[in-house]
Amino acid sequence: MADRSFLSWPFFEDRHRELAERLEAWCAINLPVDHHDVDAACRELVAKLGRDGWLKPTALDTDNPGPLDVRTLCITRETLARHDGLADFAFAMQGLGTGALSLFGTPDQQQWLAKTRAGKTISAFALSEPRSGSDVANTEMTAIRNDDFYILTGEKTWISNGGIADLYVVFARTGEAPGAKGLSAFLVPTDTKGLGIAERLEVIAPHPLARLSFDQVRVPASALIGKPGDGFRIAMSVLDVFRSTVGAAALGFARRALEESISRVAERKLFGAPMAELQMVQGHIADMALDVDAAALLVYRAAWTKDMGAARVTREAAMAKLFATDKAQEVIDKAVQLHGGDGVRKGHIVESLYREIRALRIYEGASDVQKVVIARQVMGAAWTAMYLI
Repeated sequence: MADRSFLSWPFFEDRHRELAERLEAWCAINLPVDHHDVDAACRELVAKLGRDGWLKPTALDTDNPGPLDVRTLCITRETLARHDGLADFAFAMQGLGTGALSLFGTPDQQQWLAKTRAGKTISAFALSEPRSGSDVANTEMTAIRNDDFYILTGEKTWISNGGIADLYVVFARTGEAPGAKGLSAFLVPTDTKGLGIAERLEVIAPHPLARLSFDQVRVPASALIGKPGDGFRIAMSVLDVFRSTVGAAALGFARRALEESISRVAERKLFGAPMAELQMVQGHIADMALDVDAAALLVYRAAWTKDMGAARVTREAAMAKLFATDKAQEVIDKAVQLHGGDGVRKGHIVESLYREIRALRIYEGASDVQKVVIARQVMGAAWTAMYLI
């Protein structure tokens, strides 16, 4: 049984603890699902999560509007990830895909949210391009105004839920200013003429990913989210909320790796005694536990800070994502080592964790980019002054 003592930390309220217990019970019954057909598995997971109410925190409730609860998002992602990486993926993409609508959408645009929260519609966040990943300001896709319409032309790639999504939030260059200030965000339903799946992308931990093509895609001006030129601010605001949750997913993977390792070393004998009696093994377990707790502190600090009303948590979220994902990689690597040959056997839980964790150190801002973000936040005024001299 994974350590749950962190729920007594002062970051949480009773409602968070109650949610964690209910979700744990749900996961024990419903997860993992069969991953043989990844598209079908994701659709099934979104439907189940929506049916049973777990997707409600991913988007604004238009009948009772209020800020997204980042602690709830993080607890949910951590718990789902510990049970099934694909379940975490299905949950997370519903939130990321509709984040721009929750934070900046018009009432008409936000009508989609009831469907995504119920698991009846699948959403996606289309930001990355073949030559623009973490460097959002380098976006090349264009959106040209033509009377009451915009014409979108270009490509997006590494799009989660690509190929199965019902709607995409798409970022394109509208040209109000150079670089980041010339981007805008658009709501594009999947059945819009000219939007195509150029390629399905296979990765080491199977998830539905695709490269999208936009061939003179015509959307009404009402599809614009926020104002022209607001795209970069919208994208960063969404990531400010959801970046901490990536750290939470990594934390879930790490907790599961630690849990499996404790069971392994207690049961497995080496040189006539349980592995757990070896000091080297104890050292590995101690390092793993330390990294898990330190990551949890950073993740839930960032989530709590946002929930307490901070306008931005760029520094806290970047620290949480960087530390939690990098340390989860190390924890899981130790788990593989402690499991020996079983650790690299296809289908074993620690082997699947090893494949699941790697992408988290890349998407929503790669680890090296997070270091740049943190440095700029820490240096603050000194950084600005340096460039004004």
